[in-house]
Amino acid sequence: MTEKNKFTVRDICSAGIFTAFIAVCAQISIPMPYGVPMTLQTLAVPFAGIVLGKKRGAASVLIYILLGAVGLPVFARFSGGPGVLFGPTGGFILSFPVVAILVGGGGRRGVLSLALGLIAGAVVNYSCGMLFFAMVLSVDIKTAFAACVLPFVPTEIIKLSLAYFLGTNIKKALMRSGVII
Repeated sequence: MTEKNKFTVRDICSAGIFTAFIAVCAQISIPMPYGVPMTLQTLAVPFAGIVLGKKRGAASVLIYILLGAVGLPVFARFSGGPGVLFGPTGGFILSFPVVAILVGGGGRRGVLSLALGLIAGAVVNYSCGMLFFAMVLSVDIKTAFAACVLPFVPTEIIKLSLAYFLGTNIKKALMRSGVII
């Protein structure tokens, strides 16, 4: 591993802060009829990718998933354990590192690239979530789409817009202050 690829103390602390932020956002949850709750995780994960970049953003999400996998109640409705990861909503959670990578990589190349990264991340998240939901519950794709994607589109547009505007402005402010380099 080269010096550039190593995590610094600052990287570890930044990832830890965003891991906690994702866990808190998971608890801001609205139950939905088919068991897939509407949470602020889909705001927090792209936000982590924007502010921290793909490496640290993905690290924060992986730590979050590992904490939940060992049973800490960091997932929605204060749940945790492998049963959540392999349950109906597991596909959403397991896709989060890819979302952070897509969003974090997009932000390095400009506004259009970041917007495309946000859209690609959302498509990956909802596709993985929908397919996993269909597989676990043995339902068809049409039912999974109606349960896992359709009701979430309006709020997802709002959350991605918020992640974009808040994330880019906070990242600029942190860079100006020297907190994130």
